[in-house]
Order: sequence, then C-alpha cells, then structure tokens
Amino acid sequence: MSSPAAEPASAAADLSPAEARLAMMELANMISVPMALTAVIRLGVPAAIWSNGANAPLPAAALLPADHPDPSVLERLLRLLASRGVFSEHTTPGTARRFALTAVGRTLVPSGPSGASYADYVLQHHQDALVLAWPRLRDAVLDPAGPEPFARAHGGVPAYAYYGQDREANEVMLRAMTGVSEPFMEALLDGYGGGFEGVATLVDVGGSSGACLEMIMRSVPTIREGVNFDLPDVVAAAPPIAGVRHVGGDMFKSIPSGDAIFMKWVLTTWTNDECTAILKNCYTALPEGGKLIACEPVVPETTDSSTRTRALLENDIFVMTTYRTQGRERSEEEFWQLGLTAGFTGFRALYLDPFYAVLEYVK
Repeated sequence: MSSPAAEPASAAADLSPAEARLAMMELANMISVPMALTAVIRLGVPAAIWSNGANAPLPAAALLPADHPDPSVLERLLRLLASRGVFSEHTTPGTARRFALTAVGRTLVPSGPSGASYADYVLQHHQDALVLAWPRLRDAVLDPAGPEPFARAHGGVPAYAYYGQDREANEVMLRAMTGVSEPFMEALLDGYGGGFEGVATLVDVGGSSGACLEMIMRSVPTIREGVNFDLPDVVAAAPPIAGVRHVGGDMFKSIPSGDAIFMKWVLTTWTNDECTAILKNCYTALPEGGKLIACEPVVPETTDSSTRTRALLENDIFVMTTYRTQGRERSEEEFWQLGLTAGFTGFRALYLDPFYAVLEYVK
C-alpha cells in the first residue's frame, strides 16, 4: 500500500513582502498555540464542554467558577484555538461568544476503553521539564554527537531516567501513550488482522504492560502464546494476562523466539546502528519466513505542507529534543535499508493510520 497522497506545498515564493512578514509573525508566535491548548486542558475545558456528549456551545464564564473576576482571559485562549480548529465559535449579537468542540477538539475527551485521550499526549509534551529542553535545540545542531537537549537541560539525566524518577510524569507519559495507542491498534487490527495468519507465538518487543499484545490476541484467537518482552523492571509491574508470558531482558542482547515479532514505536528513538542491532536480534529470533511487524512514523521523501507531513516532521524534532539527537524518524526506503542490513529479504509498508505505518519485514 502506498504512502498517503500529499497535499500541494504552499506557494511561499509567491507571497508579497507584506504577506511574508505576516507569515513570519505567525511562526514567531506559534508557541501560543500549544501553550494555550495545554492551559485549557489543565482547566478542564474540553471535558466541561463535552459533558457526556452534549457538546453544547458554552461561554467562557460558564467554564469558570461563578465568582471568577475576568472570563475574557479564557475567552482569548478559546478564540485562538478556534482559529486552529480545536473549538467552533458561535456568536449572536448582544451575547457572549460560545464555544463547542470540533472533531479535532473531540480527541481531547475520552473515547476508548481505558478512558484515555489525546489530552494526556498534549500534557506530556508540554510538562515543565520537557519545555526546558527546547532552548537547547541549537546545541543539538552544533554538537549532534553530544547529549540531547533534554539531558543538557537536566544535568545529564535523559528523559527515560527522568520518568523513572518522577512518578507523576511517568503516569502522564503512560496515559499519553495509551491515548494514542488505542485508536492506532484498532486501525491495525482492522486493516492488518490477516497479517497474523499462521502465527502461534507472538513476541511484543517493548510491550510494557502487555496491553497491545492482549488486544492482538483477543482479535486473533489463533495466536496461542504471547511473550511480552521489555526491561526487567517494566515487566515486573505488568499485570497477569491470560496466555501471555512476561519476559525481562535487553533487546540489544537477545530477543525471545517466536513465529512473529511485533514492536510499536521502538525504532524511532535509536540511531541507525542501534536500530540495526535490534533488527538483527529480531532476525535471529525468527524462523525462516517469520515476520517482524514494526509500527513507526514514516516521513515522506518529499516535503509538503500537508497536516500529515507537518505532524511527522514536528514529531521528529520532538524526538531529537527529548529523547535522542541521533534518534530520528525515517523514510520508507531508510527503514527498508535497515532491514536489508539486518538480513531481511522481504519488506512492505502499509499505511493504515494517518500517522503511523506498519512495516513488515520477512526473513
């Protein structure tokens, strides 16, 4: 399946000098958007408007305590986010502006079985500790082999170690991953279910709690055994799941054997050499004809102004800033070359989700 079609690139070269200055003003002030979004989530605005599906347009005053002295401050945030398609704005002469959630805003309220949403994804990205890393982005360019901006901003402590030390931050991160994972897994199981045909033992590398493995096994009953493989301290906290063995280890040393290996959002935060090491261990763990099913963001070869391309490239810089300067999103061809180096002879990419692709490597 080919990559989604790109929208035409914006004709920036055709802008007048005045239009170009206006465009730069927008770029310079763009930090206002995620910060306003984070603020309204922390204020509980999306949940209050949604109100179990009512989604009735409400004025800012109705979203604050009755004795609040100045609802206009919140209204200004909502107007900005309405201009970005998060809220719809309703105006009637002589009455206060009212706001409801759009389809985009609807992602900020729970919809899946876990009660998670994209609100936690927004909050996770804009925690104080992560925001502190962004002024160090210049250092990643000047010293790409050195520590990533997050570690530079926190005395050498990398992001994953930070999550291990801060329980609240770690819980936000886990909820964020759940909120993003659930709709992706639904798309995967709907569009790729047949890809698990003939698999009796499935290994999930970096499976954390085993939730994704459990979803796959519920959907594909022919899988008799699941192996949830992650770091020992991670699987030690994983709940019991029928048919699943929790196995602790290091994916850079070895990976448990299975008919197929599944991994989600593992390769993006590692260098090419590290990815090759992981893929070689997967290759060794598989039988002839066995599959590695890797789910990762895949950037297009050509840069355009589509929402998809912008979201992917923005996430790439987030990875660079927070997790690894040399970790990166890759193109379909780059992922295929990594697989060839590891020994795989078959490869295809399926675009079942607007953001994440399913990469199938065959031994």
